Amino acid sequence: MSWCSQLIRRSFSTSQALFKVQAGKYRVTKNKDRPLTYEMANQPYQIAVRKSWLSWNTSGLRDGLRASETAVEDIFIRKFMSGTWHRLFVTEVIIKRRHNAIWIGGIVERSILPRKLYFLIGYTEELLSYVLKCPIKLEIQTTPSRSDVIYKYI
Repeated sequence: MSWCSQLIRRSFSTSQALFKVQAGKYRVTKNKDRPLTYEMANQPYQIAVRKSWLSWNTSGLRDGLRASETAVEDIFIRKFMSGTWHRLFVTEVIIKRRHNAIWIGGIVERSILPRKLYFLIGYTEELLSYVLKCPIKLEIQTTPSRSDVIYKYI
């Protein structure tokens, strides 16, 4: 058989799209005892409607520069923050890039002395600005307990 006759006998089949999105959704527990913050309670398709992005930069725009480097830097910043501020952040780390500066924000639990908190802020700003070669500014808010940031239980 020639390749032309094999091509003619092949057929094209389609199926319906299910649109069954599972990523970013949390399962409801029997006792409804799983705490969710406001960021976690919103579905992924509600980004930019009810909540905003956790990383603000312009590299995702058309003809944006340094898209891969920005993503790697954001991952590095999040891992550095989770290691340095071990179990202190009660929300996600928010990264905003404005011109050449990087602003890092979030809510921290008040479980350490204010002196240690100020040391961690200065240490983080200095070390990250040395590694990333740009000014870093931390915008930290505190809360007395983790239960204050719980939006709802599922």
